[in-house]
Amino acid sequence: MEPLSFQEYICSLDPTTLPRILRICSGVYFQGSVYEISGNECCLSTGDLLKVMSMALQKVICEDMVTGQTKELPPTFKGEQGCPPPWTHPYCPTGFFQPAPAPGSNPTLQTPFLGGRQWGLTLHQALGRCNGRPQPLLCPAISPYTLLLHPVYEVHATMHLRRDVVKIPSTLEVDVEDVTEKAQHVHFARPLLLSEVLRMEETLPAQAEILEGPGGPAIFESAWVSQLQRGQWLQLHGRSPAWRVLASAPSSGRRFLLSSAYQGRFRRRPRQFTGVQELAAGLRPGQRLHVVVTQDCEGRVDDVPPLGVGDRLEIQRLQGGGPGTRLLCHRHSGEEEDGEELLLPLDLGGGFVEEMCDSKKYGLVELLDQQPLPCEVRVVAADPGLERDALGALPALRLEARLDQPFLVGSFCQEPEKGFEIPPRWLDFSLLLSKESVCSPPPCTLQCRVEELTEAFYYRLLAQLPGSAAPPPPRPPKRTQQGMSPEGRHTSAPRSLTAGARLAPPLPPLPGLPQPSTSKQYGQRRAPRDAGTDRNNAEHDYETVDDDIQKTIRKMQAVFPF
Repeated sequence: MEPLSFQEYICSLDPTTLPRILRICSGVYFQGSVYEISGNECCLSTGDLLKVMSMALQKVICEDMVTGQTKELPPTFKGEQGCPPPWTHPYCPTGFFQPAPAPGSNPTLQTPFLGGRQWGLTLHQALGRCNGRPQPLLCPAISPYTLLLHPVYEVHATMHLRRDVVKIPSTLEVDVEDVTEKAQHVHFARPLLLSEVLRMEETLPAQAEILEGPGGPAIFESAWVSQLQRGQWLQLHGRSPAWRVLASAPSSGRRFLLSSAYQGRFRRRPRQFTGVQELAAGLRPGQRLHVVVTQDCEGRVDDVPPLGVGDRLEIQRLQGGGPGTRLLCHRHSGEEEDGEELLLPLDLGGGFVEEMCDSKKYGLVELLDQQPLPCEVRVVAADPGLERDALGALPALRLEARLDQPFLVGSFCQEPEKGFEIPPRWLDFSLLLSKESVCSPPPCTLQCRVEELTEAFYYRLLAQLPGSAAPPPPRPPKRTQQGMSPEGRHTSAPRSLTAGARLAPPLPPLPGLPQPSTSKQYGQRRAPRDAGTDRNNAEHDYETVDDDIQKTIRKMQAVFPF
C-alpha cells in the first residue's frame, strides 16, 4: 500500500484485523525524532517497525464547517443536557448524528429531510461511516450547521528492543506503510529485567545479553559485579536455594553476606550490654540471663542499690507496667549466701557482659536454630571449600539478621564453570533472552558463600530490617592540630561569646609552679653556667620557670580547648 499519514491510517483501520505491522516512512521527520509519549521518550526513525496491538478512542474534535469553531467531544458523548436548541426538528433526537444533505441544499436543520433510518447515529456509528475521511454530518445538539468529526485515538504498539508498550497518539505527524504481509517473520524482541526473569523459572536455563548494566552504587565488593556491562553474555541457570545472613565485623569495619551453604564452624561469644534496657531486650522466653557487672553504677537513694564491678546478676523477668516497669534481678554475693533481689529501672545505665560456658562448635544452620539474632560469634574453623575464608581471621563477628532474598545462579559465557549468585531485587538490569540453549552444567558457586558488602549498602539493609533503628554510617574523625580547636580556630586567641553560645566547662586547677629558689630542682634540667653572679643565676632560674609555665599552658590547651 502507499504511505499514509498515521492519523489517516488509524482512522481507516479495522480493529478486527489487528495486530498490524507498520513501517515508518519519510514524512515530517526524515531521519527520526525523539517524542515525549506518555511521559517516556520514544525514538521513531525512518525504517523502524511498529506492531499495532490495539487502539482506543480518546476524544473527537468536532469542526463547524460554517463558523470554523471546534469543540472536543468525549467518547461517551450523548448530547447536551437541558432543553433542545430552537433549531431542533421535533422528530430529530438531539444527541445523535445524521448525514448532511447533498451540496446545494440548505445545510441547516430548518428544512431537514426526514430520512427515517438515517436518524439516530451514535458518535461511534457516525465515525464508523467515515471510512478514514471526515464526512459532513448534522447534530442538532451541537450546531445547526454541517459538522466534521476528527477522531483522536491512542494507539498501543510494541517496538523492537523496547520493554514497555508504546502509547502513541494518532495525530503524530509521521507517514506509515502497512507491511504486515511482508513482515510475518519479524520477531519483536522484548527486553526483560532480571527481576522479571526471576518469575520465569520455566524458561531457565537460558543465555542472555546484557542491554544495560546495573545502575546506582555498588553493593558487593566482588570482581564479577564490575563485569555486568552492556554487551556481556550470561548464562542463567536457575534460582539458588540458599538464604543469607547479614553480618558485620566490629573490629575491622567490614560487612558480609553469608550463604546458608557456608561450611565454617562458629563458637558463641558472650553478649555485652550497655544499660538495663538492653538487658531487658536480651531476655528470651523460658531462659534466664546471667551477667557480670563491668562498670560501676551508682544507686538511687533507697530503692536502687549501687552495682559494682564483678557483681554477678541473674536477670529473671520484667515486673510491672508502664513508666514504672522494673527488671527483676538476683544478685549473687557469695557461694554461701543466697544474695538479694533487685528491681532495676529500665533507664539505669551501666555495663554488663554475659556469663556463658558454651564451648560447642556450631554450623550456621544449627546456630540459627538455637540462637536468636543478633548474636556475637567467632569463626573457629574456616570453610574448607573456600580458597581463602575472610571470616577465619576475624576476632569477632556479629550476625545481624536472616534474609530470605531470592538469588539467581549465573555465569559468564566465556567462563561457564565460574558461577556467582545475583540478587535481582538489589542488582537489577535489563537483558535480552536468547533462544540458544545452555549445554554446560551448573557452575561452581563456592565463592558466593561469603560476599563482602559495601558500607553504604550494609546500612541500607540494616535500616530495612523489621523494627530496626539503624544508626547512620560513622563519620571519620576530624584531624586537629595542637593549639587548634575542632572548628579550626586558634585556642590561644580570645573570642567573644555570641547569643546562644554556651560557656566551656571550667578548667581543672593547674599544677603547682616550680620554685626558683633551689638550684637542686633544676640542676638536672639544664647545665649550670660556669661563671656569673647570683643575679644571673636568678634570672636563669626565672627563665626556666617561664618556659615550664608556657609548656604547661600549651599542654592544657591541647587537652581542654577554650
